[in-house]
Amino acid sequence: MDHSWSPRDKAIARRTYDEALANAKKEMFTLFKEQSIASADDLWDLEEWIRERRKEISSIFIYSYSKLELVFCISIRRGWLKLESLEGLSPPIFESIKRIVSQ
Repeated sequence: MDHSWSPRDKAIARRTYDEALANAKKEMFTLFKEQSIASADDLWDLEEWIRERRKEISSIFIYSYSKLELVFCISIRRGWLKLESLEGLSPPIFESIKRIVSQ
């Protein structure tokens, strides 16, 4: 997964990364709104859940070209991104992501 990123690849990657991150946060917010708080214990549980989701999202969304293919694969598998969003990337990068996602 060590490819050279052209200026066009970098522009597509930035846009797609931002889209995937926004969708991950939107999913988290939707799940947050579904939580029911009936007691202080529920509140503490929710606070822990939020902290864990933030750690999870922060560990996935690392904007480094050496890690972006993995970020995109995880995002596609979790439904935060569609493979079609990556169309326009150079063939070696796009095909690498496509191959990993299909495994």
